[in-house]
Amino acid sequence: MTQFDDRKKSFEAKFAHDAETQFKVEARRNRLLGEWAAGKLGKSGDAGAAYAKEVVKADFQEAGDEDVYRKVRGDLGPDVSDDEIRTKMTRLREEAKRQVMEEQAE
Repeated sequence: MTQFDDRKKSFEAKFAHDAETQFKVEARRNRLLGEWAAGKLGKSGDAGAAYAKEVVKADFQEAGDEDVYRKVRGDLGPDVSDDEIRTKMTRLREEAKRQVMEEQAE
């Protein structure tokens, strides 16, 4: 029974690690998206950082990316297309994943 328990604990630990990594990637992506959108809105410094935090907080409204998308979409207005925002979200997720994986490797 010990091998089974060890294997179960190993799977649980991997699941927890993967979930934590995914959370970090999403939060990082949202911060990067917030920084990008802040630049589009002409915000920098403390105002830009505060806006990026607002974007991160927007992700806690519901599961998935739509709450973050709606936040940024509403703030940027018609000057930025839906496709540009969604493409940026996809690219920044890849960048965030790269950054988080590098940090975990250290």
